[in-house]
Amino acid sequence: MLTLAHPWLLLLLPVPLLVGWLAPPHREARVGLDVPFLERLARLTGQKPAEGAVVERHGTFRNVTLVLVWALLVLGLARPQVIKPAITKTVPVRDILLAADLSGSMETKDFTNAGGQTVDRLTAVKEVLDDFLARRKGDRVGLILFGSAPFVQAPFTEDLDVCRALLAEAQLRMAGPKTALGDALGLAIAVFDGSDAQIEERVLIALTDGNDTASQVPPAKAAEIARDKGIVIHTVAVGDPKSVGEEALDEETLKAVANVTGGLYSFAADRAQLGAVYDRLDAIETRKAKTTSYRLRSDLYVWPLGAAFVISLAAHIFVSSPRRTRSEGASPRSAGLQPAVSPTSRRPGVSQMRGVGTPEARRIGNPRYRRRPVRVRSHSPLCSFVQPTRA
Repeated sequence: MLTLAHPWLLLLLPVPLLVGWLAPPHREARVGLDVPFLERLARLTGQKPAEGAVVERHGTFRNVTLVLVWALLVLGLARPQVIKPAITKTVPVRDILLAADLSGSMETKDFTNAGGQTVDRLTAVKEVLDDFLARRKGDRVGLILFGSAPFVQAPFTEDLDVCRALLAEAQLRMAGPKTALGDALGLAIAVFDGSDAQIEERVLIALTDGNDTASQVPPAKAAEIARDKGIVIHTVAVGDPKSVGEEALDEETLKAVANVTGGLYSFAADRAQLGAVYDRLDAIETRKAKTTSYRLRSDLYVWPLGAAFVISLAAHIFVSSPRRTRSEGASPRSAGLQPAVSPTSRRPGVSQMRGVGTPEARRIGNPRYRRRPVRVRSHSPLCSFVQPTRA
């Protein structure tokens, strides 16, 4: 599709007409050829010198050239472009939602990672999710962080590197010190309902210690609603099963949520159980999703600018050609003596005449020559003089 990036610049097209109509005419004083014998020349021809002016008239060729070049320059400034059709592609994707716990209980250092180091529970969650995201290729992933209240950190996106960066920046208690697992499940249901994609199997992976202390909706009740909505919840427990108090790991709640929705329960330290969750996700049937990339734009302003340059150069060569100059010089333009007398002559008694050839003027008055009127063309003021020839 052909379009203009700056179409308003086309308003500059009538500017030359406005300038020619409003601006005063250009006046220029030119110095002609000094003729010290003007009085004698006038006496021999019987004509009286007078001041004159020439109004330059442009031909049709020059006017058409100027109009065409100006139009091409304005068109180039408007920046014509060709917008190609949008590139679309269809890729198979899965939509997976992740929920990570950032409550105060997640700072408990009771988890042993794959390297044998004892780390806090949030660090364990980050390691597990980072490994999970590194395995997903072409899937759309959303991220929910929750503490005393849940919030969507990243909507469904195919840019998994962004999800990994946002997860790495998550800090303890940034969503509050308590754990609202049930509210996080309710927010996940709302996110799936608000998605415009037709998702056949909705999957949520929740990583938490399961010790719900702040939810308005109990996790079991939220799991039942999720089941009715067709959402499968996989729970991943993070922590030490032997811990007690507010830092206790509530495995019973996590197992119940997974069983109600048809999901899997796994312990974060058990690589075999995590592998079963990954295999279950890989078995999910993919859906076809269309992604639209940007539309390519090709600038075409070089063509009108190049055409303007070529036309102006060709017109200049044509006007300045020697053959055209000789043919114009031989054509008669006027009769009679009409010299241009400069009002600011540099010497008294000396007038200025255009188009008078010096060799011919030197032969005026020589008895060996007889007088014959010859017309000589000049670009400004036109005049004629008597050219003597041999008798």
